[in-house]
Amino acid sequence: MNKKKIFNDPVYGFTSIPHGIIFDLIEHPYYQRLRRISQLGLSHYVYPGALHTRFHHALGAMHLMTHAIETLKSKDVDISKKEARAALIAILLHDIGHAPFSHALENTLVKVHHEELSELFMQKLNEEFKGKLDTAIQIFQNKYPKKFLHQLVSSQLDMDRMDYLNRDSFFTGVSEGVIGSDRLIKMLTVKNNELVVEEKGIYSVEKFLIARRLMYWQVYLHKTVLAAEQMLIRTLKRAKELAQQGVELEASEGLKFFLYENITIKDFKKNRNILLEKYASLDDVDILSALKSWSNHNDFVLSYLSKRIIERNLLKIKMQNKPFKKEYVKDLRQIIATNLKKDRSETKDYLVFDGKESNSAYTTNKDEIKILYKDGKVVPMSDASDHGVQPKIITKHYICYPKY
Repeated sequence: MNKKKIFNDPVYGFTSIPHGIIFDLIEHPYYQRLRRISQLGLSHYVYPGALHTRFHHALGAMHLMTHAIETLKSKDVDISKKEARAALIAILLHDIGHAPFSHALENTLVKVHHEELSELFMQKLNEEFKGKLDTAIQIFQNKYPKKFLHQLVSSQLDMDRMDYLNRDSFFTGVSEGVIGSDRLIKMLTVKNNELVVEEKGIYSVEKFLIARRLMYWQVYLHKTVLAAEQMLIRTLKRAKELAQQGVELEASEGLKFFLYENITIKDFKKNRNILLEKYASLDDVDILSALKSWSNHNDFVLSYLSKRIIERNLLKIKMQNKPFKKEYVKDLRQIIATNLKKDRSETKDYLVFDGKESNSAYTTNKDEIKILYKDGKVVPMSDASDHGVQPKIITKHYICYPKY
């Protein structure tokens, strides 16, 4: 069977699957599950075209990784065929542990970060593939001697970020997110075992960082998207609370398991194979089906939130630069409880809630983007004399409540 297939990517055009093992991994049920995990959660409630999946994204990131490796090899960076294949596998599987609706339900159903689950899935796949993923796992864990290979997978200028900015921009129609990934990749090289950007690429890096900042506030943390996803989080939180009380909930077998059980990373490591199979059975379909069912549940909060999400009748949201006053939140909760003819304890934290979101386009805490000057000097992006992007955390406070 010919496993060197091509596929037509809407962002990059015709792209190829370069190795037989890559084809086999894509064909595996664990990877095929990513077809049913939305890349942008409920962002399609604001941007109707944002219906792409983690499946698309991982293939796109792998395509960019292929170009990055070719670029580095053309600059005499030592990368063997085995290492190149391992880097492609690492980026292909980097998101395989994502929960339904991607980041929206991270740490909601299961209190485990998706990267930890991705690593467990990779370890299990490695056993099925008789150790052929050893190097890929080392690269993913940043334990491989050639650090720059890990940086291509996970850093402030990795193939993951390059793809999701281009892809999310394409499917949302938000042109501010478009980056020159071809130019950025062509500017990459390696110095002292670290990934660096040649001096002439500094403005492309600036554009990349600005695009990321704009995409966060215009798409990922758009206030309506935020309201929808916070509603979804609280719906699952309420369902789990009821499940822990022994209330009967209609749901798929996999979803029921994680609602009624409190599974931790220790549990996953102890009973890896069994729990990964159960987790792998979960996707967006389970959540949507449950929401439709719960819309008619006799618990007011669960049915209220579920029905509103399904019908896109979202809570109102206000955002500002400073926290909302406690008295304002308290009074608002009383108003909503009165309007709904419910006790305030029933609606508190579920129907009226405040919080905050923060984002920084660039951070100096660790693993800075490095600029290689013509004289051979390597300078962190934050110290580069002619760059215009300052590391700064932007925090916005929000409050959600039913319209009245």
